[in-house]
Amino acid sequence: MLLAVDVGNTNVVFALFGMDGQDKPVIRARWRIATDPRRTGDEYAVWLVQLLSIEGFVREDVTQVIISTVVPRALHNLQVLSSKYFGVEALVAGQGIAEWGMPIDVDEPGSLGADRAVNAIAAHAKYPGDLIVVDFGTATTFDVVDFSGAYKGGIIAPGINLSLDALVNNTAKLPRIAIEEPRSNSVIGRNTQDQMLIGVFWGYVAMMEGLIARLRAEIGRPAKVIATGGLAILFDQHVRIFDAVDTDLTLEGLALLAGRKNAS
Repeated sequence: MLLAVDVGNTNVVFALFGMDGQDKPVIRARWRIATDPRRTGDEYAVWLVQLLSIEGFVREDVTQVIISTVVPRALHNLQVLSSKYFGVEALVAGQGIAEWGMPIDVDEPGSLGADRAVNAIAAHAKYPGDLIVVDFGTATTFDVVDFSGAYKGGIIAPGINLSLDALVNNTAKLPRIAIEEPRSNSVIGRNTQDQMLIGVFWGYVAMMEGLIARLRAEIGRPAKVIATGGLAILFDQHVRIFDAVDTDLTLEGLALLAGRKNAS
């Protein structure tokens, strides 16, 4: 089985893939832990082996590991986890036999984040035509993938939680609130908390609508919008921005990269 590891700025997601009846990778289990570059391979193992056991798996079930990371300092300890506790050399997304395998048509191809590249690969494999991939993470990213699968560039915006943290941390009297669905569609708040939620939620919607409209106009061809990340579902419940919500896009992209090695 494949263990896919997606290291983000906030969380590390582990997903265990098996095969379905048509030899397609499917997620059998997943776990999440806060990102900490200081966490050792041994610490990961204590946590992860117990979770495998709870789900009915053992270490020996893991025969392949692939890692995608936007936190370079976290990579070494995860490679130690793979070699010491699973007995396999981890593939690193974007390196060696796990290279992207797609044109990266930007000024600085080496600066493209691993998560964005993996999203682009998975989105092109699953959805035809020109694409705009929106990923709700610590930052919110908009990535353009053309009909041939080439990565053409995109946009990086502050994540919604970063925006909220900046608002709360830099004001004396505003309370900390959770991102949640608005109580109504009204944009006239009657109290401080509602006004903050309106500003963050509907302000973010307006930002997304405006940027997506500009991207589509610049692409010049019909483009589907694919959303991923935890907050995609929340926004999709209230606005008609996305053509598809695919919360497992990054993990599925890692499985595709790992599958290339198996096919070679």
